[in-house]
Parts: sequence; structure tokens; C-alpha cells
Amino acid sequence: MPASEPTILATSMGFFSRGRGPYDLRPGPIFDLGAELAQAGPEPRICYLGQAVGDQPTNLTALYGAFAGTRFRLSHLALFPMPNVDDIRAHLLAQDVIWVGGGSVANLVAVWRVHGLEEILHECWQAGVVLGGVSAGSICWHIGGATDSFGPRLRPFTDGLGWLPYGNGVHYDSEEQRRPLIHRMVGDGTLPVTHCTDDGVGLVYRGEKLVEAVADREGVSAYEVSRTADGTVRETVITPRRLAG
Repeated sequence: MPASEPTILATSMGFFSRGRGPYDLRPGPIFDLGAELAQAGPEPRICYLGQAVGDQPTNLTALYGAFAGTRFRLSHLALFPMPNVDDIRAHLLAQDVIWVGGGSVANLVAVWRVHGLEEILHECWQAGVVLGGVSAGSICWHIGGATDSFGPRLRPFTDGLGWLPYGNGVHYDSEEQRRPLIHRMVGDGTLPVTHCTDDGVGLVYRGEKLVEAVADREGVSAYEVSRTADGTVRETVITPRRLAG
């Protein structure tokens, strides 16, 4: 069964390290939440989209290793140098969860648009496939946010898909440029109300409504950043629900 309504998981979370190297990962509890929201069966189908890093083979190897031996049935959609499936639309509509990796959000949405994925993913979202992702895979569903797509100095990005009518800030507690740039963008009107996540935190949207924040660790938060009537910026903490596992 698909999700009961269009659902997006926008996060600064995903995998944990097993401590045996940079590509030795295990899935965090956000994937079980995605399967639950998708009302998936005992073997949830999840498709990974890695266009934000150009479909790097090392990332795919790490992902398949992370899900090996779990209940998840992993596939991936690659677009470099060409699509790896004959029918992109059919493949994505057959999934329970679509997970988008981090990297360059500017490159991600540009490549998607060239290949018609903006329309296909919107159809998946409306059909009840749960869409999720981390970092660039979080910002992409929103109007925009702060990005390092153009270099190490963060810059504004406002060309997201915009299905969620907010800004989005990721890695809010771990990268010092993030918070001040988000505050500036909201303050000058570049972004509307913006939802932000510390590392280890995700946001659950049903339709366009933020229904809760979740976390895979203690001591982290989500935030709503808004512009008040007098032009100042207000940051409100959203306490996340701790996920099991």
C-alpha cells in the first residue's frame, strides 16, 4: 500500500558508520520510518538517487553494502552517463521509498530537469511513494536554502523544486556558515519561513504540512526560522521525537 497522503522526509540524517572505514555503513532508523509511512510490506522497496554526486560508484557500493542482509530491497537510478533502467517512471512508481543522497543540490535539480524527473518524482509523491533524502536530498524539495554547490563559501540557492513552500537548512549545528546565512536569507526575504535540522534530525511532511521532527540521537533539534513584522528574525526550536534503533 502507498502512503496515505503525499509524504516527504527532509533530513540531515541517514546512515551510521560501523567504524571499519568511510564506506562501511549501516542504515539508520529513518529508513524504517520511511517504510512505515509508505505502509510497505515486509520487504520495503527503496531506490537510491545519487545524482548530487554524479552517481559515484563508491557511493553505490557503500549503499548496497549497508542494506545487504536487511529487509530492504535496494535498487538505484543512475543518470550518468545514461539511465540504467529502461523505464524510469515505471521503476520509481514501483518503489515504497525513494532516497536522495547529498552533494550538490544545484547540480541535482538541473540534471533531474534535463531527464524529466521533476515531473516523474512529483507523480511518485502524489501516488504515495515516500520521498526522502539528506542534505541536498533535503533542500531539493523546498524553495531553497544555503548550499556549497558553487564552492566552500556557502551561497543562497532558490531554484529548488518548491513542492514544500519553505526554505530548508541542513547541518545546522555542524557547519558554522549555515545558521548565519539562513538568518540573513530569511531576514532579507530571499527565503520564506525556513525549517532547519541539526545533524541526526529529520522533518516529516504530509502534503505541504510539517507534522513532526524526528531524531536518531539525543541533544539535537529542528528549528523554524521566520521573519517578524518588525523585520527581525526569530528562531523557534522544534523538539524532535527520538526514533527507536
